[in-house]
Amino acid sequence: MGKSKQVGKHSKGRKKNISKTWKTKRRTKDLDQIHADMIPANAVKLLKQDVDFDVTGCAQHYCLHCARYFVNLKTLKEHFKSKPHKKRLKQLREEPYTQAEAERAAGMGSYIPPKTVEVHTQQVEEDMD
Repeated sequence: MGKSKQVGKHSKGRKKNISKTWKTKRRTKDLDQIHADMIPANAVKLLKQDVDFDVTGCAQHYCLHCARYFVNLKTLKEHFKSKPHKKRLKQLREEPYTQAEAERAAGMGSYIPPKTVEVHTQQVEEDMD
C-alpha cells in the first residue's frame, strides 16, 4: 500500500454542512411578528403599499396573515381558500408569548392560560379593471 496522494482538506471546495442553508432559505415571519403587523395602524400600511417593481405583484396583493405577496387578485383569493392559509389563521388565534408569561413559567407567579384572539381573513377590495 502506498501513501494517499491527496493533500489538504478533503472537501474539494464544498460546504461542510448545508442543512442550515436549506432551513433558512424560505424563512418567513414568526407568529409574534405577524401579530404586530395585525395591529390596525400597521395593517393599513402593509395593505396599502406603494407600487414596488422589485416585489411580486408590485406589492399590491399582500396576505397579512401569511406575510406573502401574490401576483394578482385571483391568486390571492385562491390562497385564502387554501390549507396553508387556514392553518396559519388557526395558529394566530393564540396570543403571542410574552416575557411576563416566561417569568410565570419559571416560578415567579401563578400560571395564566394564554388568551385567544379572534382572527378572520382580511377583506379584499375589488379592482375595477
